Amino acid sequence: MGQTLVMGASTNPGRYSNIAIRRLVENKVETTAFGINGGTVSGVQIKDNLSDFQNVDTITLYLNPKRQKEYYQKILDIKPKRVIFNPGTENPEFQEILTQAGIEVEVACTLVLLATGQY
Repeated sequence: MGQTLVMGASTNPGRYSNIAIRRLVENKVETTAFGINGGTVSGVQIKDNLSDFQNVDTITLYLNPKRQKEYYQKILDIKPKRVIFNPGTENPEFQEILTQAGIEVEVACTLVLLATGQY
């Protein structure tokens, strides 16, 4: 499995993006993170520049649909194989754009996928 990029990453241990980073690392998934505030979670540096990311297999979103809009093109430019829309991030408009670009869309919870061995 390739690299996973957690978008909307937070250093706050109560945030789902933070829990996702920790669980991805625990499951030995190569993990990178993007967020507006820097920091480190389980040894993963949260970067604030999307151009730093290459060879991304999966992007798991923790940004609400309104916040996603400014990242549409940048996500397309990264060319991930799939984008996971976690609960609360569902966005039919962006899902259609990704599908048209040949990127797999999954509406699911990264934490559940990891816990059930379906990631």
